[in-house]
Amino acid sequence: MKNVLFFLTPKAMCTYLYDDYTVRQALEKMEASHYAALPILNRRGEYRGTLTEGDVLWAMKNMCHMDIRLAETRRIMEITRRKDNVPVRVTTSMHELVERATNQNFVPVVDDKDAFIGLITRKSIIQYCMWQLFPED
Repeated sequence: MKNVLFFLTPKAMCTYLYDDYTVRQALEKMEASHYAALPILNRRGEYRGTLTEGDVLWAMKNMCHMDIRLAETRRIMEITRRKDNVPVRVTTSMHELVERATNQNFVPVVDDKDAFIGLITRKSIIQYCMWQLFPED
């Protein structure tokens, strides 16, 4: 059985937001990356949560009154987030990893000090399962 690190996309290859970003900075980073959800880190590299396009949409409506200039003054940690992707540690079982991935499009991975070391996409888990089920394809 594989361990969690087999599926890991390292932090250096991930797109993420810092918790001191403005709503506009987050919106621009999400647009450039084409991801619908991104992990939020503090400047020490600790995982702080997940920001989704929907979270930004509601923030633009409710906090910024659809004014992009106001989005430059509001921080993403002011946004009410619908849900944060729950992180796992490298010692997490494959069963728990798959369970998390059924409810999250990516699973953040943290070390013992809660520092973000990367993420595991649901896609990478599904691809591995496909290779196991259909090795000749």
